[in-house]
Amino acid sequence: MSKIWFITGASRGFGRAFTEAALSRGDRVAATARNTDTLKDLADVHGDAVLPLKLDVTDRRAVQEAVAAAHERFGGLDIVVNNAGYGLFGMVEEVTEQQARAQLDTNFFGALHVTQAALPLLRAQGSGHIVQVSSMGGVIAFPSLGLYHASKWALEGMTESLAQEVAPFGVKVTLVEPGGFGTDWSGSSAAHAAPIDAYQPARDALATVAEGTKYGDPKAAAAALLKVVDAEQPPLRVLFGAAPHDLVKQAYAERLRTWADWESVSVAADGD
Repeated sequence: MSKIWFITGASRGFGRAFTEAALSRGDRVAATARNTDTLKDLADVHGDAVLPLKLDVTDRRAVQEAVAAAHERFGGLDIVVNNAGYGLFGMVEEVTEQQARAQLDTNFFGALHVTQAALPLLRAQGSGHIVQVSSMGGVIAFPSLGLYHASKWALEGMTESLAQEVAPFGVKVTLVEPGGFGTDWSGSSAAHAAPIDAYQPARDALATVAEGTKYGDPKAAAAALLKVVDAEQPPLRVLFGAAPHDLVKQAYAERLRTWADWESVSVAADGD
């Protein structure tokens, strides 16, 4: 049976690849973007199987209306993909309050708005799958991305609770945690804080590391997502890409070592 998707940020990057993959196999997709002109070619090819919706996920009322419109058009929702988001580059000291709030508004609150709008419909039908596009940056952190990490770590914490809350209603939840992929994430869609000279050596070191980065194929990531949403028991978390596996394992090993080294202090914190 074909599935019904609601995908945010469908104009490019992962959102576009996910939308194309779903449509190509005969599924139906409510595809959202700030500018629906970017989705016109999909509508020309796939006709009524795609519903382009103009949406800014930071607008809670607009999100509710878009989800309702998708549900009315297709008669249900099977897979909700919170993909809309962007990267904010800047050391913690460099980021303005406005930039920090805008990052959280899109990457975290946008996903929260969509999740809350979709859940009554998914609970009522007793099924559904919410896919949160997080990042390996929702598990580990690097310099110059502190507020981006904050948005993804918030998403991860909320989603882990969410998965436990909605399981009794037959609703599944997955956090997709990609590494570096050939999208526009670090390009024109990114935001940048004004640099402070003192941090230039750190930026230079990061640029050197980035030069050797191998980026994954978004189309391959879309094929991987189809396997996840088609699974009878999908994972709560799944890394996309080979590099994140090594980095995440190293990070968790270091955390376990640190907790073990300081266990006596931790236990003493309880008091008598």
